[in-house]
Amino acid sequence: MPVVRDLRVLLRFADFRRLLAVRLLSQCADGVYQVALATYVVFSPEKQTSPAAIASAMAVLLLPYSLVGPFAGVLLDRWRRRQVLLYGNLLRALLAGGTAFLVLASVPDWLFYASALSVTAVNRFVLAGLSASLPRVVDAERLVVANSLSPTAGTLAATAGGGLAFAVRLLIADSDAAVVVLGALLYLSAALASLRMGRGLLGPDPDVVQPRLGAALASTVRGLASGLRHLAERRDAARALAAMTVMRFCYGALTVMVLMLCRYAWAATEKEGLTLLGLAIGISGAGFFAAAVCTPWAVGRLGQYGWMAVCAGSAAVLEPALALPFTLAPMLIAAFVLGLTTQGTKIATDTVVQKAVDDTYRGRVFSLYDVLFNVAFVGAAGMAALMLPPDGRSAALVIMVAALYAGLAVLLLRWKASGPRASASVTP
Repeated sequence: MPVVRDLRVLLRFADFRRLLAVRLLSQCADGVYQVALATYVVFSPEKQTSPAAIASAMAVLLLPYSLVGPFAGVLLDRWRRRQVLLYGNLLRALLAGGTAFLVLASVPDWLFYASALSVTAVNRFVLAGLSASLPRVVDAERLVVANSLSPTAGTLAATAGGGLAFAVRLLIADSDAAVVVLGALLYLSAALASLRMGRGLLGPDPDVVQPRLGAALASTVRGLASGLRHLAERRDAARALAAMTVMRFCYGALTVMVLMLCRYAWAATEKEGLTLLGLAIGISGAGFFAAAVCTPWAVGRLGQYGWMAVCAGSAAVLEPALALPFTLAPMLIAAFVLGLTTQGTKIATDTVVQKAVDDTYRGRVFSLYDVLFNVAFVGAAGMAALMLPPDGRSAALVIMVAALYAGLAVLLLRWKASGPRASASVTP
């Protein structure tokens, strides 16, 4: 099986193994923590959840990182990335423990959101640092394969963490606080795993490291401007980020719809709805794994833009066909398809950005990438809040998303024809 062979080759790189271990533990903790937040906000029996409430929660938790993200990138290009992974995960472990206490204390929602905000704020640094570090632990020849397997393995770890959280919540302890504590322990494990790598291994190079925090913050605006100029000069990277933003928007809108369907249309109780949501997340995770298997082969034959166009076009056709009945079985198939197409596009985007962007600017660009993810997801949630009825069934939303997928597919084919560098065949 090619993916097994590729993974075996990558695992021969000791530093790749160590970075992958940090990613798996960190993103598994993310999955646990995110499910704890979702169950507390959406599935608590005392809460009457609406699309607007979900959108508001996403805005509170994600929109502030439109400001934090660029600062994270500038600092990542000055701080030792290994240290970011170490101290970032230690801080998240401490803050997640605080969130568990707040859940037990039944504090007002704004205080709970403030605590959750602090945990996910640190996440901006850790995820951008993981992506920016990958070219430092594998050679250029295997970068596309590493981008296929490493981030996808992290996504699968997050999905597994979500499944573990569901299992703890449904089978062991009917308490969101217990799930949050589990996430804190996993964050601590990720911090300890990062100690297996040398301080300078992940870069940036010593001649561009600016260790003084005051000097780094003073140059943040200049650094962000230079990062944007650098991205503007890298047409392939800018186009790939734009495409991924649209895919993320579509995925976010459908995520809110599935949340509402699980909460009200398909389940008679909160526990049954939580079980169905866990099943949908697991099946979408299987789509992520399928993307890791097929993306290196597809990119090698179709090019980056060609494969992204196939992903968007497939979603445009299959999403309305499967989603419009608003029944459980077809929607679960749609979850697999959208997991595959969204993750396939992300793998291709990661590779384009990492190859097109200089290492000195990589942290800034990946932080901007992260900001686009957040804004797209929150914007999608806001749109869904306007369009979704209380039970989650909206044909207009499904058709709008299909039209976005179709338009993106056409645009990607045009970019493929006009941008041979991004469309060139890449053989893993």
